[in-house]
Amino acid sequence: MEEINVRLLDMDTKIPEQLVKNADDSYTIFLNAKLSQEKRLKSYYHALTHIKQHDFEKEDVQEIETEAHNI
Repeated sequence: MEEINVRLLDMDTKIPEQLVKNADDSYTIFLNAKLSQEKRLKSYYHALTHIKQHDFEKEDVQEIETEAHNI
């Protein structure tokens, strides 16, 4: 299983999370600390979906988001 780091950051409220694939092939999920716990949890699971679907290996961003929101 991949190593996943999670960090809380104060971000613009329009950005619920950001997912980064690190140089060592681990991932870091940045969750917006300004959001409620419920919204942060939803954002966390959304980011996990991207990891499980190997989205960093795909090119079509629109397709990636469509698939992630349909799960």
